[in-house]
Amino acid sequence: MKEVSADSGIELCPGDALVEGGRAFSFDVCFAGENCRAFAIRFEGKVHAFLNRCTHVAMEMDYQPDRFFDDTGRWLLCATHGAAYRPDTGECAGGPCRGGLVKIPLSESEGVVRWHTADNLQPVEF
Repeated sequence: MKEVSADSGIELCPGDALVEGGRAFSFDVCFAGENCRAFAIRFEGKVHAFLNRCTHVAMEMDYQPDRFFDDTGRWLLCATHGAAYRPDTGECAGGPCRGGLVKIPLSESEGVVRWHTADNLQPVEF
């Protein structure tokens, strides 16, 4: 993690690190008191982030490091269970989902992607 500012969020990565339908940028968060992996992606020109946790069984979803999209680049897939999620909202789109993915607020400006904290979503303490 980089610079922290209450007004602008936490610098996550350069905007060009997120390619449409391509590799994700993984990062660590503390969600509801538990350290978790999260990932940021670009879909339809916008940046989105979610906890890397399938809603069917709470395990990481990527089939290879930072790979979440199916072959079409239209769906996020859980490699273990085949659950499919919408890349823009995290809503279940098919398979054995139990609700949608936990969305993490992001913003992008001046070529930088930032994530924004909440009461239950904070940087991991070292």
